[in-house]
Amino acid sequence: VCGAPSRAFSFPQRAQQLKCSAWLAPAPQRLNSGLPVNIGVLFVPQQEAWVVERMGRFHRILEPGLNFLIPLLDRIRYVQSLKEIVINVPEQSAVTLDNVTLQIDGVLYLRVMDPYKASYGVEDPEYAVTQLAQTTMRSELGKLSLDRVFRERESLNANIVDAINQASDCWGIRCLRYEIKDIHVPPRVKESMQMQVEAERRKRATVLESEGTRESAINVAEGQKQAQILASEAEKAEQINKAAGEANAMLVRAKAKAEAIQLLAAALAQQHGSAAASLSVAEQYVSAFSKLAKDSNTVLLPANTGDITHMVTQALGIYTTLTKTQAVKTQDEIPPAHGDPQPPSTEVLKAEQATSS
Repeated sequence: VCGAPSRAFSFPQRAQQLKCSAWLAPAPQRLNSGLPVNIGVLFVPQQEAWVVERMGRFHRILEPGLNFLIPLLDRIRYVQSLKEIVINVPEQSAVTLDNVTLQIDGVLYLRVMDPYKASYGVEDPEYAVTQLAQTTMRSELGKLSLDRVFRERESLNANIVDAINQASDCWGIRCLRYEIKDIHVPPRVKESMQMQVEAERRKRATVLESEGTRESAINVAEGQKQAQILASEAEKAEQINKAAGEANAMLVRAKAKAEAIQLLAAALAQQHGSAAASLSVAEQYVSAFSKLAKDSNTVLLPANTGDITHMVTQALGIYTTLTKTQAVKTQDEIPPAHGDPQPPSTEVLKAEQATSS
């Protein structure tokens, strides 16, 4: 049968005209296969729309399923596929904002939204949309520099889709997506880009190395600072501890010396205390003479070195004088009592006798 139903198609390619009978008018050039023949009862496949003309005028669009037509009066003029259509956009040349020529191609994803407009709004929808995509691509690339073309591919695709939808609305077609497949750069520009990338990588390596050196120096300086702070704090603590130890030692020595003086004073105040003091001075005098000429060869001796009695007497005289002076100061500080004056004590008389002797 001439014009038997064929496989569904979206935007048929330009093909030869179909000549089935004398009354059948030639199909548009964009049809690449035969159209269904009106035999009265027709079965339309799913996701297809058949455009029917009655006596050369648009009559209706057949829905998927069973449909009835009048033979000879009605004929199927167009078959539109309602599926998503993929169109390969041929490679084209475009010039960027910085005067770099690129070879670029892409892929269009379309869908027929209105079969009536797609059939009567434009002669060849595939060719029209392809040309529109190419011109829009060249226009959008002319607004961007080479570096921005690679960074803003998504925004570039979105701009192309918006431009195609604005123009193809009257054609009953909607562009769903546009994707750039390949961008071919001239060889010399590619070499320059490669050199730029290598230089950028060397720069980043140098910057990272300098930052590492800087961080290392900062860490070393911080370590030295902390070490000095800790050392000074340790030295401060050591000095404080040492001073505290020395102070405690001085207090202990002072207390011991005070207790020794008190014990010595008590011993001297007892009977025969002067004799014990004379014996102690004589022992120290003899001990001092035993250490002469040990630390140095030069020795200074008094004229009466052998007269031990005179030396002891002189030492006791000094002690008695100091004791008498202290006693006089004590009496001056104490107010005199009313009544008869007290006679001098026995110890004072003894000290005066020793001084006179």
